[in-house]
Amino acid sequence: MKPIQNELNKKMDAQFQERFQSIQQELLADPQIQKFVQENKEITSEIIEKGLGKLYEFKNQQHDCAECPSVKECVNTIGGFVPKLSLTRGLIDIEYSPCQQKLVEDERRKTENMISSMHMPKDVLKATLDDIRIYSEERSDLAEKARAFVEEVKTTGELPRKGFYLYGDFGVGKSFLLGAIANELATLKVATVLVYVPEFLRELKNAIGTPKLEEKFEFAKKAPVLMLDDMGAESLTAWTRDEILGSILHYRMAEQLPTFISSNLDYDGLEASISKTNKGEYDPVKAKRIMERIKAITEPIFLKGFNLRDFN
Repeated sequence: MKPIQNELNKKMDAQFQERFQSIQQELLADPQIQKFVQENKEITSEIIEKGLGKLYEFKNQQHDCAECPSVKECVNTIGGFVPKLSLTRGLIDIEYSPCQQKLVEDERRKTENMISSMHMPKDVLKATLDDIRIYSEERSDLAEKARAFVEEVKTTGELPRKGFYLYGDFGVGKSFLLGAIANELATLKVATVLVYVPEFLRELKNAIGTPKLEEKFEFAKKAPVLMLDDMGAESLTAWTRDEILGSILHYRMAEQLPTFISSNLDYDGLEASISKTNKGEYDPVKAKRIMERIKAITEPIFLKGFNLRDFN
C-alpha cells in the first residue's frame, strides 16, 4: 500500500509543480509585471517565487478605470483604488492609489459639499453657467456678468464685495442663475449657502425657543457667499423682517460678504412690500433701512424673458 501512496504523492507533486510553473509563466508574461521586473534589477527568481501571491493579486485586478461606471461597482480588492507593484525590503508588495474614477467622484462630492441648500429645487443645485438659456442680448450680458464675478474670484482669490439683486417675472430663471453661480464657485472651493427665503423664515419661526434657531441663523448670516431666493414672496412679521433679515443683511454689509438676492420685485417694490407686516403694521423707516443695506451689498439686474417653466 505504501508504494502506491508514494506514487500518488509523486504524481500530485508533479502536477502541483507543473501548475505552479504554468502560473508563474503566465504572470511573468504580463506586460506590466515584466516592466516592473525590468525596472527592479535586483529581483531574483527567489523573490518572484515568494511574491507570486502578490503578482497574482495584481494581475487579476483592473488597472484602467476607463470603463468602470462608478466606484461602487469597482471589482478591485479595495474599491476605487488601483494596484501598483512595489519592492520593499526584498519582497514584492502592492500599493494602492485612488483610480481616476474615484478622483472624479471625490472631487464631485467636495464640490457638492461646498453648497449648502435650504429648501432649493434639485435642478437649481445642478445648474451651471453653460446651462443658462441665452435667447436675448440682455440674458447674454447677464451670463457675462456672472462669469466675470466667478473669474474675479479665480484670478484674485478674493470674493467681490457685491452680489446681484436679480429681479423679474416668475419663471425667467432667477433661481437657476443663482444655482449656476454657486456651482461655479464650488469648483473654486468657495462655500455658498442657498436659501429659499419663505421656507427659511418659516423654519426659524418654528425653531423659536430651541438651539436650532441660533444655529440656522448664524449659518446663513456668516456664509462666505449667501444667496437669498424669492425675497418678497413671504408675508413678514416685524420679527422676521427686523431681527432676522435686518440682522443678516447688516452683518453682511459690515463684513463685506457677497450676497445674492432674487425677487419678483424691483428695489422700490420690495421696499413697499416689507414696509408692511402680516398684521398690517406699517413701518416705512425700518423698510428703508433694510433696503439701504440691500442696495449697499447688491447690484440690481433686471432679468427679462419668458416663463421657462412653460417649456419644461
